[in-house]
Amino acid sequence: MAIVAIISLRACMLFFGEPVDAAHYALMTISALLALILFRGKTSDDVPIGHSFWSVSLSVFSRWLLLFAALLALAYATKTSTLYSRKLLFTWLLVTPPMLLLTRLAIDHAIMRMVIASNHSRRIVIAGANELGRNLAEKLKNFPQYGMAIDGFFDDRSAERLGSDSSIRIIGKLPELPDYVRKNNIDLIFIVLPMRNIERVTEILDQLHDTTASIYFVPDVFVFDLIQCRTGDIDGMPIVALCETPFHGMRGIVKQTSDYIIASAILLITSPLLLAIALAIKLTTPGNVIFKQRRYGLDGHEIIVYKFRTMTVSEDADSVRQATKGDSRITKVGAILRRYSLDELPQFINVLQGRMSVVGPRPHAVAHNEEYRPLIKGYMVRHKVNPGITGLAQVQGFRGETKSVEDMKNRVDCDLEYLRNWTLALDLKIIARTVNIMFSDKMAY
Repeated sequence: MAIVAIISLRACMLFFGEPVDAAHYALMTISALLALILFRGKTSDDVPIGHSFWSVSLSVFSRWLLLFAALLALAYATKTSTLYSRKLLFTWLLVTPPMLLLTRLAIDHAIMRMVIASNHSRRIVIAGANELGRNLAEKLKNFPQYGMAIDGFFDDRSAERLGSDSSIRIIGKLPELPDYVRKNNIDLIFIVLPMRNIERVTEILDQLHDTTASIYFVPDVFVFDLIQCRTGDIDGMPIVALCETPFHGMRGIVKQTSDYIIASAILLITSPLLLAIALAIKLTTPGNVIFKQRRYGLDGHEIIVYKFRTMTVSEDADSVRQATKGDSRITKVGAILRRYSLDELPQFINVLQGRMSVVGPRPHAVAHNEEYRPLIKGYMVRHKVNPGITGLAQVQGFRGETKSVEDMKNRVDCDLEYLRNWTLALDLKIIARTVNIMFSDKMAY
């Protein structure tokens, strides 16, 4: 990867006809050293399974941005920033990430082909033939390119308790595992025993330390309702996050940047329409053009959300009566705005303020939050992120009036699903579907 970054820089210099001297070579050498640190390879003991294209892309782009920022800071500190023109640096910034990504994908593909061609498999056994262990085996089988061959399972339960699943092979009981590993040159061991049997897990680990196999413990955290589960450590103490925001680190920067870009573009494009709507409201009904609502935002803190006023009254009290079909409070202009969701346009200002996102769980009235949070499990988890102008629930048909607790539960389920599976591609897909719904949905009123 370091070589790719240097080749890219050298190509940009040739393209712009910029000369190369000792100072340039010194800076390129430093660039290569930093790139070696940031793009260092994984060890052979890693289990690189299930890394999606988006996760690989995010990793490559974030490391490149960090490298580029470090080089700019170094050039500024050493007063060598004048060695390269701004157009060259800007071109290098844009051209290099695709080259790094293509190189990374090509290397991964080549390694996979070599593994398949060599017929060299890493032999695996799984301690525990429970549901978690069987799910793990299925996932491993879905990635044959990594050259992993499952010998079978070890479990203490009787054949009657294990069932008649012919897809799994029970090699023996758990006490027989260490001896089998030593005699059969096993490379990897996955321990999937329940955490309540921690004493048994510790006993097995002590026995397996007399082997050279790599050992992985798969905790049964899936008994919990996980939101962005990830592992980490605090000064060497391992921790597992069970409920966390998806917008952590570089993912948060990507989300915030995309929000600002999209909101700025939409406000610029729709500025004539915004002015026309404001005039229509002002000329047809008395009162303010903008209706300010109290909503719960990030971490459950109250925020002020903007909307074009569509009713003859502005309700934002401790109890709120939802808009219904044929509601007499809705003005003629308001009916048109609500039909095409144009009353939400001022919320792009909230996005620029950092109070909202373009895509996310829709903000509910404060009164509704207090009503539903004790009734729906995980209701407040949706406030781990900024509320959105549109969301997964809205494009899946759960918008408009909520007539029952079940209606609200369906919305919350969609919100939690969004938190579990967020990607920038998902945001763009939701935005595209929202635009289509604006002109076809019959539930808005």
